[in-house]
Amino acid sequence: MIRYAEEREFDIIRKHDRHISEKELKNAIQAKRVLVMCQNDCFVGWLRFNLFWDEIPFMNMLYLLEEYRGQGYGGRLVDFWEKEMADSGYKMVLTSTLSNEQAQFFYRKSGYTDCGSLLLPGEPLEIILRKDLG
Repeated sequence: MIRYAEEREFDIIRKHDRHISEKELKNAIQAKRVLVMCQNDCFVGWLRFNLFWDEIPFMNMLYLLEEYRGQGYGGRLVDFWEKEMADSGYKMVLTSTLSNEQAQFFYRKSGYTDCGSLLLPGEPLEIILRKDLG
């Protein structure tokens, strides 16, 4: 089951997501910008997004607990998010990943194409990817 996160899931998400402050994570949950996935009443993972330039959905975080990786859950979560975004009237979505991470291959296999990059001091190249929605 995939649905928008509720405040009661804050602790489990925060335990694994150190890329966002507690305050901003709470705001994201309240703003319905975090999706969670559960399987047989077990927490599987989440997808957190925001709006790039205040108008393009940008997937900031896709995270699956270790025991659920490589089983298709990530693809299902991304598909659900993309459908939600299309149903909300968006024509395109964005995400990014570091050039030294395997996620780039997952996104490309899922129909995302490279559209830019960002290079910050001391960091690997950040690849920006986009996907047109139906």
